Amino acid sequence: MDTTSVFLILSCLLLLGSSRLRVAIRVVAAQGVLVGLLPLVRSEGNLHLHIWILAVVIIATKGFALPWLMSVALRRTRAHREIEPFIGFGASVLCGVGLFALSLWITASLQLTGAEASGLLLTTAFFLVLTGLFLMVSRRKAITQSLAYLVMENGVYVVGIGMSLESPFLVELGILLDVSVGLFIMGNLLFHLDREFDHLDADKLTELSDASSSPDLISEASE
Repeated sequence: MDTTSVFLILSCLLLLGSSRLRVAIRVVAAQGVLVGLLPLVRSEGNLHLHIWILAVVIIATKGFALPWLMSVALRRTRAHREIEPFIGFGASVLCGVGLFALSLWITASLQLTGAEASGLLLTTAFFLVLTGLFLMVSRRKAITQSLAYLVMENGVYVVGIGMSLESPFLVELGILLDVSVGLFIMGNLLFHLDREFDHLDADKLTELSDASSSPDLISEASE
């Protein structure tokens, strides 16, 4: 379990330091496989049927289905790199180190008992959530922000696995439903952005306010 946590931490640092969108999708896919294996590792040999089902569903959804959909979106939008992020890639890695330290402090503040998950696993979960939030606010491409949403959701899932493996199966399916709906909405947004504006920079959406205030456009819309 500690080995899985270390790989998840390294994957977050790789996301923070990489500009290639295809690499980012593969890293998020690897994260999906790793978090899918967590129930099997966490059960420590007590492998019930619902644990196997949960692991298979998570790996299939997070490790293959959703990354494949993001790859399709990437091919159709013809984007390849995250260009000119709000925070540079080197600085993002340094911020990631700070976020990891913050995650350690949050975990230490919880005062975990011996029956609960290891501190490293929960630290990893908080680090995933914070990394996802950081990527959302520091990157310009809408597709990168969609991947950040997946990273943050991976962290929420790891928190659930770390605190209680016996959580209801329907709750986990509800989380997957939220992710699927979110990715569906984001996919539509990506396709419409690329088709209408020939870019995927979310910050350029502020230019719509200038267009909407143009008298000519308002008169055309009224006609």
